Amino acid sequence: MKKLFAEFFGTYWLVFGGCGSALFAAGIPDLGIGFVGVSLAFGLTVLTMAYAVGHISGGHFNPAVSFGLWAGGRFSAKELLPYIIAQCVGAVAAAGTLFTIASGKAGFMIDNTKAGAFASNGYGAFSPDGYSMQAAFITEFVLTLFFLLIILGATDKFANGKFAGIAIGLGLTLIHLISIPITNTSVNPARSLSQAVFVGGEPLSQLWLFWAAPILGAIVAGFIYKNLLQDHSEA
Repeated sequence: MKKLFAEFFGTYWLVFGGCGSALFAAGIPDLGIGFVGVSLAFGLTVLTMAYAVGHISGGHFNPAVSFGLWAGGRFSAKELLPYIIAQCVGAVAAAGTLFTIASGKAGFMIDNTKAGAFASNGYGAFSPDGYSMQAAFITEFVLTLFFLLIILGATDKFANGKFAGIAIGLGLTLIHLISIPITNTSVNPARSLSQAVFVGGEPLSQLWLFWAAPILGAIVAGFIYKNLLQDHSEA
C-alpha cells in the first residue's frame, strides 16, 4: 500500500504542479511563465517527487512509464493494474483540486470547444497549433519512447543513480518544450485522463490517442533498451 500511496501523491503533484502552472501562471500578461515555464514546472514535479517518494514506489507517476518498465524487465506485470489505478486516482484528484481553485475566480468556465481547455490534450482543431491526429500520434509515441529510454538508462544498475531524478526531470522538461504546441503534451495517460474528465466533449473523445500512443511508445522503448542497449553482464 505504501507504493500505491507514493504513486498517488507523485501523480497528484505532477498534475497539480504541471497543469496548475498552465492554468494559473502561463497566460498572465507581461508576468506569465509561458510555454517555457510550464515545461519547467512539469519537469520539476517529476524531479522533486522522484527524490521524495521514488525510493518507495520507483517513481512512475505515469501508466506509460509502468508499461515501459514492465517491457524492460524492471517491473512485475501483476503490479501494473494497481499502479495505474493509483496514478489515475491521483491525477483526477489533482484535477479536481485545480477545478475547485479555478472556480474561485469570478467568470470561470471551461470552454470545451477550444484547444487546450483546462490544460487538456488534443489534436486537429484541439491541438494548440492545429496539428493533425497523425502528427499528434507520432509526437506522443516518439517522445514517450525517448522518455522511457532516459528513465531506463538513468536508473540502470551501471548508471549513477544519484542523478537519475535530474536526468528524468530535465527529460520531461525538454519533451514539453518540443510538444506543447502540438498536443499540449501528454506522454502520460493519467495526466490526459484527469483533465479530459473535467473538460468533456471532443477532448474526452480524443483521449484514446493519449493512452495508445504513449503506452505503445513506452513498450517499444522497454524492448529496445532490454535487447539492444542494456549491459547484461554482472555489476
